[in-house]
Amino acid sequence: MFVLPLAWEVLRSFQPESAIAAAPSAHSFGHLSFANCQTLLSGQDDINSLIVAVLTALVTALVATLAGYGFSMFSFRGSGLGFALVLLAFMIPFQAILTPLFVEMHFLHLLNSLVGLALFYTAFNLPFGVYVMRNSFLQVPRDLVDAAQVDGATVMGTLISVLRPLILPGIATTALYAFLFSWTEFLAALIFLTNDPLFTLPVALINVESGNYGAINYGLLLSGAVIAMIPCVVVYVALQRYYVRGLVSGALKG
Repeated sequence: MFVLPLAWEVLRSFQPESAIAAAPSAHSFGHLSFANCQTLLSGQDDINSLIVAVLTALVTALVATLAGYGFSMFSFRGSGLGFALVLLAFMIPFQAILTPLFVEMHFLHLLNSLVGLALFYTAFNLPFGVYVMRNSFLQVPRDLVDAAQVDGATVMGTLISVLRPLILPGIATTALYAFLFSWTEFLAALIFLTNDPLFTLPVALINVESGNYGAINYGLLLSGAVIAMIPCVVVYVALQRYYVRGLVSGALKG
């Protein structure tokens, strides 16, 4: 039930728009081509999406790892309140505060910037990332950290040499979640990007129109959906075993 519609979409994406709009027939499936894919890939939209998604995943994973390390391994005044404030961001969807966000992005000169969009996505992916990484660090036996300190390891040396292999599932989960969010997100990209050469793939797919009265070219639309799906599938399959382990990190104790 899941694979059949997906396979139908992939097959139809290789047909011209005239064949897609007509009733399906055996004859129409004998004229498959890569014309729709070539039209979409000739632009910069997919590259823009990839740049934003990869940058968001890397920065989110780095910052969330350092924050999770601090909240889990060190005791300092206000740590509980600070972590609660981080989790509070879960309750505030960015769609509800778009106007002040737009003003802030304009003040920081981050409008019409792929880097600015990636930083925006990073900010709203960090609460989940910090939560996952904090739980990942809490699963590590404290004795390992104490032994590393006795051997003279620095704080960052302990993180990189001792803890990094153990928290890799959490890092993969954080990076994967941030990548998928930024790759498929539409509204923020539409609001903060106004130059056509900077549009990401979700925004570009909305602009796939031809003919009078905004008639949609379903051939390009289906091809765009398939192209947008490929990185998500590849990244998820590559990190699946880490993703599952990272999600259940902290769920069991003992």
